[in-house]
Amino acid sequence: MPIPVGFAKRVLAAHPALPWAAGFAVLLALPFLVLNGYQQYLLNLIMINIILAVGLNIVKGFAGQVNVGHLALAAIGAYTSAVLSTKFGFSFWLALPAAMLVAGAVGALVGVPSFQLEGAYLALATLGLAESVRIFIAVTDYLGGSIGYGDIPPPSIAGYSFDTYSTYYYIVMPIAVLGIYISFCILRSDVGRAFMALREDSLAAAASGINVRKYKALAFVVSALYAGCAGSLAAHMTPGYIHPDDYNITQMVTIILMVVFGGLGHVWGGVIGAVLITIIYNWTRAYYQYELIIFGLIVVFTVMYMPRGIGGYIDRYFASRRFVALRRAKGQ
Repeated sequence: MPIPVGFAKRVLAAHPALPWAAGFAVLLALPFLVLNGYQQYLLNLIMINIILAVGLNIVKGFAGQVNVGHLALAAIGAYTSAVLSTKFGFSFWLALPAAMLVAGAVGALVGVPSFQLEGAYLALATLGLAESVRIFIAVTDYLGGSIGYGDIPPPSIAGYSFDTYSTYYYIVMPIAVLGIYISFCILRSDVGRAFMALREDSLAAAASGINVRKYKALAFVVSALYAGCAGSLAAHMTPGYIHPDDYNITQMVTIILMVVFGGLGHVWGGVIGAVLITIIYNWTRAYYQYELIIFGLIVVFTVMYMPRGIGGYIDRYFASRRFVALRRAKGQ
């Protein structure tokens, strides 16, 4: 017997956490549907990229600030977590928040140029940061240099080690879901409304009493916390190895494309974009010499035919449904 629509709406209104619980239950069972270790690795990578895309969406999609150095913050989080766990004996559960705090502190510094720069000028400033961080890592022997940094231990609880892709999924997946939920909470809060006011017009926001510098810096810090978290998770995933080339321009373009393709300022669009672009990226790795061309074409066609991304289509679909429902209600 089908459940009445009105009853379903009342249940969702009474229990707003029900869709999250249902989605979480589905994600818990997802590893049992994959066929091999590579697909399990891809699931973990998707979850890490979701965290990166959601974080970038906060600073760019919500607050309207250009940040081409988002992946550099992930690199800082990854290497901070790696160094703390291998050289100072930190467990993953201490290295992860420490990496987030370090990335957040650097994110605050990255946000300082946004006080004076906007648009292409801010993009160039953050791009310079991204390349500076990558080059610094590549020439620093303490961080492994151009050889890379290895032997990063996996997380463990009471002696049980999450050293396989299938077990590590149950570390990255809950953190990704929590990151999405926090992003929604930020969007619907006073802070989220201040971010969106900055995005629309910073002068009008300042005239309305919003502390523009404070919220610009806060957007960069929150975004950096997400990036540091994603970097730490990537570092501790089997085989426990990171390399400066993991954070080059191609990877940064890929993360930006996830947000643009999914829809700036749209949380679920960013999640869908992260899933699709991660899959496309791994499918096209055999044609690595054409990767930039492929992703460049995706950006061009997205801007031409989907300027608001997938999230824009989702919003338009639900808006049209509400419009049709109102028309029917008036007709009755």
